[in-house]
Amino acid sequence: MEKIMEIINSLIHQGLFEKDDIEVKGLKSGTTNGILYTLFINKMPVYVIKIDQPKVITSTEEFLLAYKDVKLLPDVLYTDSNKEFIVYSYISGETHFNRGSKIEWMTILIDQLFNIYQKVNQSSSWGRVNGIQRKTWSDFNQSSLEYAQENIGDFFSAEEHKRVELLVNKLNTHTDEEEKYYLHGDAGVHNFVYMNNQLRGVIDPSPLIGPKIYDFTYAFCSSPDSLNLTTLLSLFTLLTVDVSFTEERLVDEVLFQLYTRIGVCIKVHPHDLSEYMEAWKEWRKYLPSLP
Repeated sequence: MEKIMEIINSLIHQGLFEKDDIEVKGLKSGTTNGILYTLFINKMPVYVIKIDQPKVITSTEEFLLAYKDVKLLPDVLYTDSNKEFIVYSYISGETHFNRGSKIEWMTILIDQLFNIYQKVNQSSSWGRVNGIQRKTWSDFNQSSLEYAQENIGDFFSAEEHKRVELLVNKLNTHTDEEEKYYLHGDAGVHNFVYMNNQLRGVIDPSPLIGPKIYDFTYAFCSSPDSLNLTTLLSLFTLLTVDVSFTEERLVDEVLFQLYTRIGVCIKVHPHDLSEYMEAWKEWRKYLPSLP
């Protein structure tokens, strides 16, 4: 608590806040590794203070500033010169639950974020801005595959794992066509803020250089409800993309994202696992057959 009070006193000293009626409370950090606090002014939550590694604060600030006109994202008030913390606007609501229908919140997400994503220079590396730089998107997919295989283990049969490997090989034949975009990188319901069953905000970017389809399928698979072809195809018509997608390729992209999502679910969100396993029973029929 000493650190946060030191930060608040510094912000008051710089004239960003008045000293009166300020209260600070720890905030459940969700999937971020940083330490979060909500700053209340006159008993109303107004700002979030995030303390994290300088590289994380830097990438968070850069992403939020790059998309400062996107209403779903918080506004940056202040970033520490040493990149030890960032202060941004508080978005009222709750993450993960009371979402309303997937078709409604994803329509907002596509229109107000995904279709606004900016292309980056083709010389930029693929992958996490804060992580390992990848020469190709295929390299990123391979890493995601290996991580998911490790997490899923015996939940799936050896045959299913092998068929997913064939799926990834199939997807990798398209990666040369992809344009590089500056993505949120963790665009799932755990980072979407809802109020009154409506999407109100998107928080905690983990910036990624990748194809736009990645964030689209990640969001679609981030909750186990409405994981059906009708919803998928309806939503995909709203997404602006540079390359042509057959229905087969779109299904393949979702299949792989669903596989990796189940891996994450086993590790982080086990309460959703039974619903995901039900969805997998329907989707796995689209996996490539073994030779």
